[in-house]
Amino acid sequence: MIDHQVRVHRSAERLAREDQLAWKIATVAADPVDVEPEVTDMVINRIIDNAGVAAASLARRPVVAARDQALRHIPAPGRDGATVFGLAADTRVSPEWAAWANGVAVRELDFHDTYLAADYSHPGDNIPPVLAVAQHLGLGGHALVRGIATGYEIQVALVRGICLHEHRIDHIAHLGPSAAAGIGTLLGLPTETIYQAVGQALHTTTTTRQSRKGTISSWKAYAPAFAGKLAVEAVDRAMRGEGAPSPAYEGEDGFIAWLLSGPEARYAVSLPAAGEARRGILETYTKEHSAEYQSQALIDLARRLGPRIGDFGRVSAIVLHTSHHTHHVIGSGAGDPQKYDPTASRETLDHSIPYVFAVALQDGDWHHERSYAPDRAARPDTVNLWQKITTVEDEEWTRRYHSTDPAEKAFGARVVVELTDGTTLTDEIAVADAHPLGARPFARDEYIAKFRRLADGVLPAEEQERFLDAATRLPELRPDELAGLTIAPQPPLTASGTQGIF
Repeated sequence: MIDHQVRVHRSAERLAREDQLAWKIATVAADPVDVEPEVTDMVINRIIDNAGVAAASLARRPVVAARDQALRHIPAPGRDGATVFGLAADTRVSPEWAAWANGVAVRELDFHDTYLAADYSHPGDNIPPVLAVAQHLGLGGHALVRGIATGYEIQVALVRGICLHEHRIDHIAHLGPSAAAGIGTLLGLPTETIYQAVGQALHTTTTTRQSRKGTISSWKAYAPAFAGKLAVEAVDRAMRGEGAPSPAYEGEDGFIAWLLSGPEARYAVSLPAAGEARRGILETYTKEHSAEYQSQALIDLARRLGPRIGDFGRVSAIVLHTSHHTHHVIGSGAGDPQKYDPTASRETLDHSIPYVFAVALQDGDWHHERSYAPDRAARPDTVNLWQKITTVEDEEWTRRYHSTDPAEKAFGARVVVELTDGTTLTDEIAVADAHPLGARPFARDEYIAKFRRLADGVLPAEEQERFLDAATRLPELRPDELAGLTIAPQPPLTASGTQGIF
């Protein structure tokens, strides 16, 4: 790996494009290096994971609306088009709109994979745009694996090296460039073309974090789909010879200078050297529970702690000692009263660790629908317990959150429960049970079990088996088989009739 130093340059310095981060990203994407078998296996796992969480979201309003929008955009003449989750495999739409609809379906339940470092990400969001372009242009499974591996590699590198959150920039600003790079690898584009696409994708996907603050709306699911859609469009423009703002990252009026840490900022982004395998996906991890990733370990902690408490009426206060990110993003440190509001949106509740911890304590479980139901959130005993839960930042948990040592890196907390009789219960957890270092690490069997659990009652058994067969044969899939990487109920869904401009 090479640590690339990134800083702001004045226009008069004339920073050579070969020295720009966007060019270095493009160089990685254009490198024809082979994909290692364990990386291929993990790509398959994440395709299965995405499809499972998409199946569980097919009837949800944001997903229906996005699917209806996609149906208004047919493929260009002479192109195959791309499939959309929920529709018949022979129903095809333009690839940017398939990326849009499928991206919303994958993201809606906040239930697929994650990578946390200097910033946040859900790198599985790279899969819908890369898959859509592969289907549209008639490519096979081998090319798709390569494109997805690059998307993950670039996403992980950017999230590890550049913090967006501290400047209240949403994390999709890393997703646009990574998806554009992944599509570049998929298509075997030259470095120059990918460079322009990466720069355009960064410029057009930089948005604020208000999408995950205060009252959180359905845009939280749409945001990564928006980045994927714009990445497809950016590559299309770049292939036609159109350029990007340059230097995209380092310019004196650009991204780092005005939206991040300013003209004196220094960042280090670590990327593979020429010929070095792309292994970034192996650093990422999926979710067992449908909630923000920093809730995962705490749900597992609550499930084992609940029986020790017994009568929740005895609780006078619960304090979670945790990392800066957990405290300020999903904890009481965010300063959002909505995180304690029983009428808050599902999206807000899934970013409220006081709510999530209260329900997981009481139920000893977590469900992607039941745990967020309005009547569940409004239950008086839950509201009473919920209001007693706060978070505080603990420097040690913050240090472990940012550790580069996988054996030490942690996303957990220490919980202190004060009871009305004056006694105290304490417990702690470092990583979720499903984490690679957790009590029950996810492997292929667990990914398939999660898929079946979420697809049950939505997809017929034969459709589940058909999809799993296609997914597990991914590297061997011919172009005419790539349409098999979709899912549809029986009968397949059609347009719902929602009305808009299109």
